[in-house]
Amino acid sequence: MTKTVPDFSFEAAAMDRGFRLIAGVDEVGRGPLAGPVTAAAVILNPDDIPEGLNDSKKLSAKRREALWDAIHEKACVCIAHASVEEIDELNILRASHLAMERAVAGLSQQADYLLIDGNQIPRGLTGPLETIVKGDARSVSISAASIVAKIARDRIMVDLAQQFPGYGWETNAGYPSKSHRSALQNLGVTPHHRRSFKPVHNILYQQENVSD
Repeated sequence: MTKTVPDFSFEAAAMDRGFRLIAGVDEVGRGPLAGPVTAAAVILNPDDIPEGLNDSKKLSAKRREALWDAIHEKACVCIAHASVEEIDELNILRASHLAMERAVAGLSQQADYLLIDGNQIPRGLTGPLETIVKGDARSVSISAASIVAKIARDRIMVDLAQQFPGYGWETNAGYPSKSHRSALQNLGVTPHHRRSFKPVHNILYQQENVSD
């Protein structure tokens, strides 16, 4: 089985059609029970692309950190978030799209073409674009965005772990690990938990019934 390695082919095809500022867009953090959802938009310099870009999940933490530095040094980058409150109000899909929209809007250079990870177009993103399923493993621009978004969100969760110890956010990043679920039962729900997510909602429901 051939390993898929992201390349510049999607970007090159867009450039052949006359586009010049091509942004890869990706998000991270749909699955966690706590913390924001984070997105990044990255416009790479075609003449100076960092080596070793790949889906952030396929890279070691050390390699991601090295690439974080290289991406920020060589590319146009914007990171954006949607809050826990927005996730609970809108739903996680819409909130993740909102984070993507904010990341694109916040670029210091306005992209004239977007490569979006996934198969859905956020409603606030218009103009020339395309969606790419598993884009973080196929397009170097989306790979760069996935790396930046993951590191940015992981750092937020490490900071929150200092404020709310016991949930293991410094290692599980808010995902529903066994230890995180156990801490939810034993320590309760924090302001950074997503109340619309079933495991959190169920605990709140149980607490309400006990208090009644």
